[in-house]
Amino acid sequence: MLMDELAALVQQGDPDRYAATIAAPDAARAALWPLYAFNLELARAPWVTQEPLIAEMRLQFWADVLDDIAAGKPARPHQVAAPLAQIWQAADLPVALGQAMVAARRWDIYRAPFADDAAFRAHLQATSGNLMWLAALALGAPPQAEMPVRDMAFAAGLANWLVAIPQLQVAGRIPLVDGRDAAVADLARDGLAHLARARAQRHLVPAAATPALLTGWQAGAILRRAAKQPQLVAQGRLRPSEFARRGALVLRALSGRW
Repeated sequence: MLMDELAALVQQGDPDRYAATIAAPDAARAALWPLYAFNLELARAPWVTQEPLIAEMRLQFWADVLDDIAAGKPARPHQVAAPLAQIWQAADLPVALGQAMVAARRWDIYRAPFADDAAFRAHLQATSGNLMWLAALALGAPPQAEMPVRDMAFAAGLANWLVAIPQLQVAGRIPLVDGRDAAVADLARDGLAHLARARAQRHLVPAAATPALLTGWQAGAILRRAAKQPQLVAQGRLRPSEFARRGALVLRALSGRW
């Protein structure tokens, strides 16, 4: 798949992550777009059909793609599988992280709530956390960068999750263990604590990995609004204006400070 085609796929399906990569070097985009397209395929799988078995089969396809990558087999005939295999093998990424991403998406297929707060947090770590850490690894992040990257990913994943709650509820899902305003505000404050901890350890993350973490550029603004006005979550009014969002991204991209 040509890189411009892969870029178009990510731009259409995941515009925020795409926007965060625009100013990145060509080599960084070539590493990130296959991973973001892979995540997009996983995220879509449970929602493109009303049949759980078909959704399971779509996720199993990607589990098999990862098994093939681990075994060094040729890439399957899919527009994302070949570039994904190329970057996965070139960066020697842990296949187990991708498999955990696949497994986590099974929650979206069914309507059961999270068993408890720990299960909810594990879901965010397996989805947002694993994706951001894989992206950082693909850009050369060392092992000691994992904690700040995962703290950033938790904040970003939680912010995105809170934004998506109205749509999840319409689709019949139960997105939070405790959806009361006070609990939502506490959760947002915890997300802000993760964000602060990540930024306090910014020195552990090499500059080359910055494009992977810029995808969380909106997290602070969203979580602050949720902490201060948790009722906005259910109203679907958490996301800042387009002007504010783009301006914040430009400033962070120019400064290199995620």
